[in-house]
Amino acid sequence: MKKIKLFSSIILLATFTIGTNTIAQSKMKKEDTKMVGGAAMYPSKNIVENAVNSKDHTTLVAAVKAAGLVDVLMSEGPFTVFAPTNDAFGKLPKGTVENLLKEENITTLQTVLKYHVVAGKWSASDVMGMIKKGDGKAKIETVSGAWLTAWTKGGDVYITDENGNTAKVTIADVNQSNGVIHVVDTVLLPKS
Repeated sequence: MKKIKLFSSIILLATFTIGTNTIAQSKMKKEDTKMVGGAAMYPSKNIVENAVNSKDHTTLVAAVKAAGLVDVLMSEGPFTVFAPTNDAFGKLPKGTVENLLKEENITTLQTVLKYHVVAGKWSASDVMGMIKKGDGKAKIETVSGAWLTAWTKGGDVYITDENGNTAKVTIADVNQSNGVIHVVDTVLLPKS
C-alpha cells in the first residue's frame, strides 16, 4: 500500500511539474500583441518591421522609406512614435503627400516625420503622468528639436502641434522591440 501511495505521489508530482513547465513555455512563446491596421504588432519586432504590416500605415511607411529613415527606426532606440494613419495623411491639403515624397523635398519630409518621434519609450501612463504633473498639459520635445503638447479630454489623450493642429491618440501602447507606437488620427506639423 505504501508503494502505491509513493508511486501515486511521484506521478502526481511529475504531472504537476510537466503541466507547470508547459504553461510557462506557452506564456513565453505568446507575445502580448495589439492589432493595428488588421495586423498583429509584435513587441519582439522593431517599429519598421511592425509598421509595414499595418494596412492603416502604408502612407507613413512610404514616407519613411522616401525620407531614408528606415535604418534609424530599425535601430536600437528606444523611440516613441506618434504614427499617423493613412486617413490622417488624407486630411492634408490635396497634393501635399505627393509633394513631400518628391526627392527635392526630402529635408522637409524628414523634418515632418521626425516631428512625430520622441527619444525614449513613453507609455500612455508615462504621458498621462507628465500631463498630470504639468497641470493638464505636457510639453514634449521631438527628435526634430520642435515641441508637441499632450493633454487629455474625456479620458482620451490628444497631441497638439506648434500650429494648433490636434491629433487624437486612437491606439496607445503598441510596444516594439525598440520603443512604442501611439497611433494618431492627424498629421502633426512643425512651424515652418
